Amino acid sequence: MSIEDAVERLGGKDEFNKWVGVYIGVLAVMLAIGNVGGANAAKDATRANIEASNTWAFFQAKNIRRTSYGLAADDMDLLLLTQPTLPPPARKAVEDKAKFYRSEAKRMADEEKEGTKALSAKARELEEERDVAMRRDPYFDWSQALLQIAIVLASVHLIIGNVMLLGLSGGLAGLGVLLMINGFTLVFRLPILG
Repeated sequence: MSIEDAVERLGGKDEFNKWVGVYIGVLAVMLAIGNVGGANAAKDATRANIEASNTWAFFQAKNIRRTSYGLAADDMDLLLLTQPTLPPPARKAVEDKAKFYRSEAKRMADEEKEGTKALSAKARELEEERDVAMRRDPYFDWSQALLQIAIVLASVHLIIGNVMLLGLSGGLAGLGVLLMINGFTLVFRLPILG
């Protein structure tokens, strides 16, 4: 059975063109969904990148403070070594200060939510989240392009009646929908898309 036979069975060219119009409407809906997915992927990538940058900046500030405490403790130890005749009360004060600086340096590293170890782990998670969003984005971009071309080809078919254009539109639309679905799921990875 040829396309022309199928058109006749559907009730003629006018009835077939109504279905082509419905097809174009479905493609427009798919395009809108892909647009939302792409916009969300871009927003997620931007947000995660900003949060990762902020977290790394906080990590660096904490790490500088931790290093400063460590250096201050080392200075206290040097003071004790270079001045063995320090009176006992002064020696005790210097030892206590060195102990305090070391405990502060350890606290800066080990705090549950804001220690350097926790901040480093959080920043790495945010970078991974950003990277995933950035891997999703090209699939949405290509999906939108293919769906737009498919809509144009189907529209041109309505004007000139070339069934091959409609077939090409269907192929591009199918590929566009698959890329959009992959943008949401990342089931497969195409090296050319990232």
